[in-house]
Amino acid sequence: MNANILWVDDEIELLKPHILFLQGKGYTVDSCNNGYDAIEAITESIYDLIILDEMMPGLTGLETLPRIKEIRPDTPVIMVTKSEEENIMDRAVGSKIADYLIKPVNPNQVLLSIKKNLHADRLVSQTNTSDYREQFTQINSLFSQADTFDDWTVIYKKLVGWDVELSESSDKSMHEVLAYQKIEANNEYAKFIKHNYQEWFKDKTLSRPIMSHTLMRNKVFPLMDKHRKVTFMLIDNFRYDQWLMIRSLMRGFCDVVSEEFYCSILPTATQYARNALFAGLTPLAIEKIMPDLWLNDNEEGGKNRYEEEFLRRQLQSFGRNCKMTFDKLARPDSGKKLLDNLDRLYSSDLSVIVYNFLDILSHARTDTEIIRELAENEVAFRSLTRSWFEHSDLLAIMRHLSDKGHTLVITSDHGTKHVDNPVRILGDRETSPNLRYKTGRNLDYNPKHVFEITEPEKVHLPKSNITSTYVFATGSDFLVYPNNYNHYVRYYKNTFQHGGVSMEEMMVPFIVLTPKRI
Repeated sequence: MNANILWVDDEIELLKPHILFLQGKGYTVDSCNNGYDAIEAITESIYDLIILDEMMPGLTGLETLPRIKEIRPDTPVIMVTKSEEENIMDRAVGSKIADYLIKPVNPNQVLLSIKKNLHADRLVSQTNTSDYREQFTQINSLFSQADTFDDWTVIYKKLVGWDVELSESSDKSMHEVLAYQKIEANNEYAKFIKHNYQEWFKDKTLSRPIMSHTLMRNKVFPLMDKHRKVTFMLIDNFRYDQWLMIRSLMRGFCDVVSEEFYCSILPTATQYARNALFAGLTPLAIEKIMPDLWLNDNEEGGKNRYEEEFLRRQLQSFGRNCKMTFDKLARPDSGKKLLDNLDRLYSSDLSVIVYNFLDILSHARTDTEIIRELAENEVAFRSLTRSWFEHSDLLAIMRHLSDKGHTLVITSDHGTKHVDNPVRILGDRETSPNLRYKTGRNLDYNPKHVFEITEPEKVHLPKSNITSTYVFATGSDFLVYPNNYNHYVRYYKNTFQHGGVSMEEMMVPFIVLTPKRI
């Protein structure tokens, strides 16, 4: 095991069999029989773990412990005691011991505690790696069996779960296997979308999932009927793996009652997906019914300026005469301002909060070198997400609203995809600039490399001109013009983008939380 242990006990001679047992397991064990010698030992040598008797003559274990922590604050200490008195346990735990054992102890008890405190990460990593190996073939077999969106969400949850579980593993081969399996999954998912997406827009389609334009009436309005107060929080670019990173932060004030997914429409971009979500209409329907409130990609102006108007119209069209607030937090100080003015949310039937931090972070990562270093890969980006959320105004807002009895919904309008493979495409000046999709006329591309929609009206998308088509990147591809090709490849490779076809972009988490039951 190659770990150095110091065992401190005034009856150390009686513990020789225990020490020999640990030495037989590969540990180096030094010993002493009083607190003064223990302090001298840790001053002169570095130990990986200390086993400390609580009841010793002279300097007791509880008196020795703070001195040990002063010299070696990061060394785990296992306290051994004959007493089960609560105040002694409280003092020991308060002094940040790693574990405690009640005498008499047997060698296996000691070994288990040592493993838990010295080797837990490695043992968990080994177990996770072994479990993933066993599930690899099972997950692969699901690819060919998946024929509905729900089937694919099962696959996605499994892959994301393993991605998070194995993120701390040092087994590079497993990381490579998982990365390969995720690529294969997205390739198969793209085939599924090519085969089924257009069918979802036909009347009375039973296999169609809940999509952006049907989310509010199918998921949020029923929640409003069931719960008195609902707060709907849309975090731009929010993905399921990021939810897994922040889920534990909710335990203190609310219960997670459901974790589901809905399907973002294409393009998985804010202009399309979020407008459709709040309007309860497809982009084509928005353009026809409210032409003054819709701008195509090639038109100048803000593309998401009317979200509140869209939602109010949808509520009215479904006969929902409720008190609603709508807050869009796009600036660093917006959250603090909302925190200072929460009273109006407390009395609302439906409170909507749109939070753009992750979208801002994605763009900053592309444009700013230091942010790119902080979030250089998926694991780092998830970690940065948790760090932000843990200290964010949004978490504080959620706590206050939960305390007031609000049911909370966390979701997004689309996810985001880490891209690394450039695909060439040609277009004129009117072609949209997004890296994951292009719309315009006279587009030139290899149909094998993209998902093309040559008749946008069949998937309820507007056309900027009569010959417009839509082209979507799949997997980890991004679309680049031949002009200044190498510059744009270097600039955008290994960035997070949205707009295209991938599980990460289209499978949007829909999380429902209720106030903590007391």
